[in-house]
Amino acid sequence: MQRIYEFLKAAGTYYLATMDGDQPRVRPFGTVDIFNGKLGIQTGMKKELFKQIEKNPKVEICAMNEGKWIRVEGEMYADDSVEAAEHMLESYPQLRGMYTPGDGNCVVLYFKSGKATICSFTEAPVVIEF
Repeated sequence: MQRIYEFLKAAGTYYLATMDGDQPRVRPFGTVDIFNGKLGIQTGMKKELFKQIEKNPKVEICAMNEGKWIRVEGEMYADDSVEAAEHMLESYPQLRGMYTPGDGNCVVLYFKSGKATICSFTEAPVVIEF
């Protein structure tokens, strides 16, 4: 899991795919954290993304960095605890203007379990189950 975290952190921006009914939705993201042994991202409960994940928790993340790309697939669940939000916002203080732990909007989404595949054109894929 640490390798996945480091790849996404180094990439800076990754793309998160959800389903909206039968229509895929993809948007750029940049938050990533490990808290209590879980890989997570942060968003707002009022966003369509959150509503889509509540209906269908299956997601996929994709990012590129230094000629390699990663795909992370799995199911996500919400942790709206103050502790999870505070840990995330310590790493991303610029989000404190939009989110406050315990504000009823800030939520951290964690992977229950998943699989990451790191690929390139020159090396064999690396698969990480977590």
